[in-house]
Amino acid sequence: MTEWRIRDFHTDDLDGILRLWEEVTASRTDPVYALSEVLASCQKDDAVVAVHGDEVVGAAVGRAAHAQGWIVFLATTAPWQSRGIGSALLAALERQMAPHGLAKLSALMPETATRVDAFLNRGFEIKNHLSYFERRIPVQGQEIRALADLGGRILPRDLWANVGGMVREKDLLERRLVMPLARPEMAEQYGVVPPKAVVLFGPPGTGKTTFAKAIASRLDWPFVEVFPSRLATDPQGLAGALRQTFGTIDDLDHAVVFIDEVEEIAAQRGGEPPSPLQGVTNELLKLIPAFRERPGRLLVCATNFIRTLDSAFLRHGRFDYVVPIGLPDAAARQAIWERYIPAAVTGTVDLAALVAASDGFSPADIEYAARRASQQALEDALSAGADESVPGGPGTEDYLAGIRGTRTTVSAQVAAEFLQDIERLARL
Repeated sequence: MTEWRIRDFHTDDLDGILRLWEEVTASRTDPVYALSEVLASCQKDDAVVAVHGDEVVGAAVGRAAHAQGWIVFLATTAPWQSRGIGSALLAALERQMAPHGLAKLSALMPETATRVDAFLNRGFEIKNHLSYFERRIPVQGQEIRALADLGGRILPRDLWANVGGMVREKDLLERRLVMPLARPEMAEQYGVVPPKAVVLFGPPGTGKTTFAKAIASRLDWPFVEVFPSRLATDPQGLAGALRQTFGTIDDLDHAVVFIDEVEEIAAQRGGEPPSPLQGVTNELLKLIPAFRERPGRLLVCATNFIRTLDSAFLRHGRFDYVVPIGLPDAAARQAIWERYIPAAVTGTVDLAALVAASDGFSPADIEYAARRASQQALEDALSAGADESVPGGPGTEDYLAGIRGTRTTVSAQVAAEFLQDIERLARL
């Protein structure tokens, strides 16, 4: 008499499925489908189990999509292997899935899986020279609502690559922030605690917001920007709105949270009578430690005036790094210019002359000069009666004129103060 039997999955079998899953993962075999997918298919799609008495000793789970069926999970507990249970489970699952009108039933298995014989016994063929591609969707289920409530979004994945130049800054942020956050298991092996909060400081227009977005893009995490000026209009007040916002952020599995011009809510406390914003600063100082306790989070605060921040705000334990973002060097200026010069005239513009003439320009200054040059060149062409069928575009002199007509954002005094702030406050 057979010691085991096959039957349809019941909701009461979920604990048995979990035990099978834990046994599979304990054997260092990485299942193709996540546990959440397997459990969802058990309840919504097709599943059968092998039982010995009331104990689940094996399971097969499938999912149908049009005429294609997929084996989502197949496992037999170790003491019951090599008894034909795997083949029997596949046969029962195929019968259960027959009403879907399947033309093909397929399975993806890790190379280390030991259930190959069960598939071969059921007439499956091993297909060689195939590549399996997978992409995890960053935001799922209830997170979508929380992200929408926060006004957050998933940014394009190419933002990091599109940050032209700024090699030193990119390299530092890649090593200090991105790598430990993207590879937390490996970081743990080396005793590295992934960062939870960072301050970016520097003169206006140097690309702090761009870097914050690029970090989120590089990690493929949702980007949530907190606007203190918008929160200030909330009926519960700025401190209450800030607390509620961070509470909603807790509903996200991963997030890069960005607060620009953080000096608005974290300025140096003191004075008589106390400033109304002191309560907001106190609230933020309380929120940061709680924020740091959750994995998969990074708080990025940016400021143009770091010396105005409250001393308690910058202390060790709240922010892992305090990173200066300065004016772009020559390589960065060239990359920025290349972004704004139309492809049709790229070969005719003296890029080296523009890079040299724009020394001391911020990325925002270069963008303004480039757009001003393009606008002026278009107006001149139209005034001269140029025909759009004739190729044209701004030239070197147009761009040099745009540079001469641009007032730089960062004065010599501000640049000097920035260097002092690096010496006194930077933490790398």
